[in-house]
Amino acid sequence: MSSLSAIFFDLDGTLVDSSIGIHNGFTYTFEQLGVPSPDEKTIRGFMGPPLETSFASCLPEDQIESAIQLYRSYYKEKGVYEAQLFPHIKDLLAELAQQYPLYITTTKNTPIAVDMIKNFEIDHFFNGIYGSSPQALHKADVICQALQTHNLAPDRVVIIGDTKYDMIGAQETGIKTLAVTWGFGEEEELMNYRPDWVAHQPTDILQHLQLKR
Repeated sequence: MSSLSAIFFDLDGTLVDSSIGIHNGFTYTFEQLGVPSPDEKTIRGFMGPPLETSFASCLPEDQIESAIQLYRSYYKEKGVYEAQLFPHIKDLLAELAQQYPLYITTTKNTPIAVDMIKNFEIDHFFNGIYGSSPQALHKADVICQALQTHNLAPDRVVIIGDTKYDMIGAQETGIKTLAVTWGFGEEEELMNYRPDWVAHQPTDILQHLQLKR
């Protein structure tokens, strides 16, 4: 197995516990649209896929764009500040950044992702931030954008993520997978995608990846 040349990190549920801000953003959006909000379990399922996919599952097509704008407006003003780093993440990034180029690949809107990591003062650890856009809607699209921009060989890259969308995006682009179990995804569901490594705490990531230097 070839050594790693770069590490891609998911953001929500992997580096950042953003569940409160995301939940509040969705409930605010449904309230503004005057439609009943889905239950808490359904909203938790929206934490991972693109906004377009989540809103399409419960709103008519002609309301989706308005919903996205309402959500992003709330999240930019309030939601981004209703999040916190998971424990020991800064220490993890500091250690890994000494050994590998680090990138963020997220389905969160790129400007909001940039604002969030600046707010947490972890932006200096990353060589690039890649988020969702009309040209890169799904996780695989975002991963491809990062791979192509930095001329990275897929078999020498790993994504660290917490949901099936990270695992699916990795499988579709040929990169390796390291699933973390402290985020939004269910561990049993993550195991269905046979990740290369599994981490139950940040120190597990160091143990796994330092073996592949």
